[in-house]
Amino acid sequence: MKKILILFAHPKLEKSRANLSLINHINDKENVTVHDLYEEYPDFHIDVPREQKLLESHDIIIWHHPFYWYSCPPLMKQWIDMVLEFNWAYGPEGKALHNKTCLNAITTGGSKEVYCSAGYNSFTVEQFLRPFEQTANLCGMTYFPPYAVMGTHNLSDEKLNDYKINYGKLIDLLQNNLSINDFEKKSFINDIPQLKSS
Repeated sequence: MKKILILFAHPKLEKSRANLSLINHINDKENVTVHDLYEEYPDFHIDVPREQKLLESHDIIIWHHPFYWYSCPPLMKQWIDMVLEFNWAYGPEGKALHNKTCLNAITTGGSKEVYCSAGYNSFTVEQFLRPFEQTANLCGMTYFPPYAVMGTHNLSDEKLNDYKINYGKLIDLLQNNLSINDFEKKSFINDIPQLKSS
């Protein structure tokens, strides 16, 4: 069974109904490490060697965060800047993350309809996440489509429960060798048949 590291960053988790639901649902899963960056590093002083060891000991990396100004919260960006060092994560000798799997799990206040060329955000979620995709590519990781919980301000309890359950299913599928080929022509990991709620 593959080991999954969830790098979680939310500066106001206590106010996030969606993220609390997702994290609480998968927190006790076997071989899953939920690493809350804001809890670990409230002063933003990141222990780089410790973070690199965590990455090395896991097979799958999930950047789990709310969509903050079309990207991630500042501590996650700082984590990327500091931890993914030249000649460790990338560069001539940077092979530490090669062949690992990586993806984003995000929450957005806006619905899927506003993230397109005709919507008020003008671009798709995938386009906004290109820096994460290229970071994964540069580090030799396989980048999967995002798992996205969208329109969180208006989600019913029932719909949020579906998202929570499907996040757990996703973790199970990833641990059991879900392939990138399962995502052909799909922009969201949510769209694969194995995650559809019955």
